[in-house]
Amino acid sequence: MTTPFPFTAVVGQDDLRLALLLNAVSPAVGGVLVRGEKGTAKSTAVRALSALLPAVPVVPGCRFSCDPASPDPGCPDGPHETGGGVERPARMVELPVGASEDRLVGALDIERALAEGVKAFEPGLLADAHRGILYVDEVNLLHDHLVDLLLDAAAMGASYVEREGVSVRHAARFLLVGTMNPEEGELRPQLLDRFGLTVEVAASREPDQRVEVVRRRLAYDDDPAAFAARWAEEEAEVRARIVAARELLPSVRLGDGALRQIAATCAAFEVDGMRADIVMARTATALAAWAGRTDVLAEDVRQAALLALPHRRRRNPFDAPGLDEDKLDETLEEFGGSQDDDPDPDPGPDGPGGGGGQPDPGEGPEGGDTGASPEAGEGGQPQPSGGGEESAVRPSEPFRTKVLSVPGIGEGVAGRRSRARTEHGRTTGARRPRGALTKLHLAATVQAAAPHQRARGRSGPGLVVRRDDLRQATREGREGNLVLFVVDASGSMAARQRMSAVKGAVLSLLLDAYQRRDKVGLVTFRGTGADVALPPTSSVEAAAARLESLPTGGRTPLAAGLLRAHDVLRVERLRDPARRPLVVVVTDGRATGGPEPVALAGRAARLFTADGVASVVVDCESGPVRLGLAGQLAGELGGTAVTLDELRADSIAGLVKDVQRRAA
Repeated sequence: MTTPFPFTAVVGQDDLRLALLLNAVSPAVGGVLVRGEKGTAKSTAVRALSALLPAVPVVPGCRFSCDPASPDPGCPDGPHETGGGVERPARMVELPVGASEDRLVGALDIERALAEGVKAFEPGLLADAHRGILYVDEVNLLHDHLVDLLLDAAAMGASYVEREGVSVRHAARFLLVGTMNPEEGELRPQLLDRFGLTVEVAASREPDQRVEVVRRRLAYDDDPAAFAARWAEEEAEVRARIVAARELLPSVRLGDGALRQIAATCAAFEVDGMRADIVMARTATALAAWAGRTDVLAEDVRQAALLALPHRRRRNPFDAPGLDEDKLDETLEEFGGSQDDDPDPDPGPDGPGGGGGQPDPGEGPEGGDTGASPEAGEGGQPQPSGGGEESAVRPSEPFRTKVLSVPGIGEGVAGRRSRARTEHGRTTGARRPRGALTKLHLAATVQAAAPHQRARGRSGPGLVVRRDDLRQATREGREGNLVLFVVDASGSMAARQRMSAVKGAVLSLLLDAYQRRDKVGLVTFRGTGADVALPPTSSVEAAAARLESLPTGGRTPLAAGLLRAHDVLRVERLRDPARRPLVVVVTDGRATGGPEPVALAGRAARLFTADGVASVVVDCESGPVRLGLAGQLAGELGGTAVTLDELRADSIAGLVKDVQRRAA
């Protein structure tokens, strides 16, 4: 067994260590989501935590880790008698991003269930994680159907496995810890809210601290056992402190003053629901126990807010998490007059993981973006086809868009946009299973087995089923697509109000892509050529940031933009052939620069038609006189043209339509 890196040997990352330790003291806090860039010891710290957790008493031989003091009456391995338990180390179970549903929740032997009426159940990862830690690395990349199962288990404290009327239930209460790199996409709001605490981690910019990180890592790699032995005393101290804090926790008093501060803080930051108030209360109580106190102070409430609220106050997926600490301090001071607490909000618990709670330096007040998206300047109007460049303008407010989908039935990654054959969704037929049976089609299985019952010597009420009789249900659901935006940033689009509306429309489509679990890419064209502003990625936040800082001006090399987009799709098709693309061209249809620019753009557009790529043209032409060039481009692409008004889901003028390919 590999010796884990000691928890106390992690350099820095005070907030991360504190959040993990608070959950070790009080698992009711609800877990931790760790957000940060690559190589910041996220996984190392999480894996090291399990070695600090106290041993767990379990019923001997129970595969579901029942507590001998109060065994689960519905345990599949039960019933168990009270008492007589044994202790084992607390488990940390890792859920791979690509795990199957059966691997997560367990699997029933359908053949034995039908033929013998026996509930032969193989436990999954949720059973292994019961009363321990369930760790999901890159949790933001987890498939939707696994996210749904996690949400159900976290809400009910139990896992249910059902296959054609045969069901098994077992307890599944665990500490959920997830790590993610925000550059690869955000979490669904439902799962985000299930994490009690969140922390942002980043690599230190202090040379001395970075040197120490490298020194310790090299020493660990050279001799893990010897390195762990050098930190054994510190590990034992923290382990003993966790046990002491757990014993003290029931005695901690959460006074009315602290409760008023918690409620006022959650109201001031306009968080949704009441879960934030409950998590803050549990976190503040755990902080007091960790510090060895029986009273919750104002400093505990402040630290709890910094850990429990940043991810709950995001109003949309493009908001950066974070809190305005000045506003937090004002709220605590206003509602803290009745407490006899220390008014100084700065100090935090000492010891490993004490203190911290500072948001990432790149975030401004309210968690807003302080990036390089300049405000609109006061210059004159740009020339329609000249070489001048206009500074970037901010997008208008996003809106709910109509659903644009790829025609036909695909077989891509599960999502929410286009029709696809998936493991989840409505049943459309049956087939012989290829490999392990995952979704039984009961009627088709019985129909296949029925003609052979006499030949198989059936004498009782049970149906004699052989493996050749089993039929897999074919299902139709939704898939995520690659939505490639091709945006005209030339001078013809550069009128400030117009470009603001165009950016708002693209931002709205990006928000829709986030909700439908798509990959997105961004190609822009202006001046003399086209650029891949963002290669295909799962991070729509990165696309939104690039869009906001996009300048405009120059000529309109439409053909260059289409050719660059075609190249992007060609490369992406090699990387991910199952994911079908949808090209969204945002332009007024004009083409300038070079000989015969319109004809050249038409030839480039027909490349997409030849490849069968679904497309839509968002017509940005405005004014009393319209040339209809965007509609002509849509015809060349074999797609559909919609105006900015028609793109709105609540538009009266627009019609609900899918993207349709025209016959070549």
